[in-house]
Amino acid sequence: MSRMKGKVALVTGAGSGIGRATALLFAREGARVVVADIVPSGGKETVHLIQKAGGEAIFVPADISASEQVQRMIQEAVRAYGRIDYAVNNAGIEAQPAPTADCTEADFDRTVGVNLRGTFLCMKYEIRQMLAQGGGSIVNTSSMAGMVGVAGMPAYTAAKHGIIGLTRTAALEYARAGIRVNAVCPGATRTPMVQQIIAAMPELGKGMEENHPIGRIAEPEEIAEAIVWLCSDSASFVTGHALAVDGGLLAK
Repeated sequence: MSRMKGKVALVTGAGSGIGRATALLFAREGARVVVADIVPSGGKETVHLIQKAGGEAIFVPADISASEQVQRMIQEAVRAYGRIDYAVNNAGIEAQPAPTADCTEADFDRTVGVNLRGTFLCMKYEIRQMLAQGGGSIVNTSSMAGMVGVAGMPAYTAAKHGIIGLTRTAALEYARAGIRVNAVCPGATRTPMVQQIIAAMPELGKGMEENHPIGRIAEPEEIAEAIVWLCSDSASFVTGHALAVDGGLLAK
């Protein structure tokens, strides 16, 4: 398929998991891909996989919680490919599990600083570039924790709720400028982090699967399909939407 031939996609957190699957799918659809990640080895491996399959990609190291690094990421993308048609703000971190009264201020600040502030910074500079070039599409990775409360995860839940708020606000602000802004809200997904948890605590993994009405957790490629669809012209009338890709969790 080549429905995105000639387009440019930027994906943060593309060194593994959902980000890598999304970058690979963009490349298969014909887009040139800017792979951004804080871990060089993972990001470079994603670029290698894209190039091995005949696609085009570059790696840009970036800590999305640092404004100057985000600005450099955008500059490098534009320097390499001239524009950014699709931006997927996927990078994020987990928080230390704890009830609200026991959540440390340091962990709250760190979690919100990366997940929420980092997404804001990416949007800020992506939107400026898209305004200059006449349009684009942004997808932010939230979570089911952005749509419901999750006991024991106050910082993560607050940050992911905030991402949906940012998404809806920017969608309203820039719809007439040809910029669509949406969010994807995955259920539990078989990322390296989740796989480590399942390996260490098989019963918890079994519980994750049983908690999803569909009877299993998601594969990263399934979330990537939703992200790329939201970016594509097939979703041309969709903006300000938080799409649950959750195996039926919200239906419970």
